[in-house]
Amino acid sequence: MDAGQAGEDLERELLILTRHQEMSSPRRLRGEEALDRSAYVLLSRLEVQGPMSIADLVQAFGLAASTINRQTAALLRDQLVERTLDPAGGIARKFRITPRGAERLAADRDAIASGIAQVVADWPEERLRSFIAHLRQFNTDIEELSGRRWPR
Repeated sequence: MDAGQAGEDLERELLILTRHQEMSSPRRLRGEEALDRSAYVLLSRLEVQGPMSIADLVQAFGLAASTINRQTAALLRDQLVERTLDPAGGIARKFRITPRGAERLAADRDAIASGIAQVVADWPEERLRSFIAHLRQFNTDIEELSGRRWPR
């Protein structure tokens, strides 16, 4: 199979995967108290990386500053993040996940992980390890091409 055909096949499967992900999202399963996708992604990044400024978030996600401003404003309003001084002593204010934000993120992550666990419950261990390794490599390759690494 050439790269072009692989790209087409992967595009289709990733489209279907994201549709399945949306159908089984905590918001859909648990109602409105669940985080929306952008909040989930931003909080996940802040949790793993620590406080980040608007400029840091723009760089990390490759989004416009206006988009990041809108998303962080919603997180601030819902008290999921707070503004804090730069721990390194810089001028820019940074966003830090609040205990409430960490709690909501953990609840959604648990719901998502539980749903995924149901799908793979009968998979042999080697299949699981192989799938995770290939998926991790796929993500790492995307990160290398985009220049935007996700901290692990």
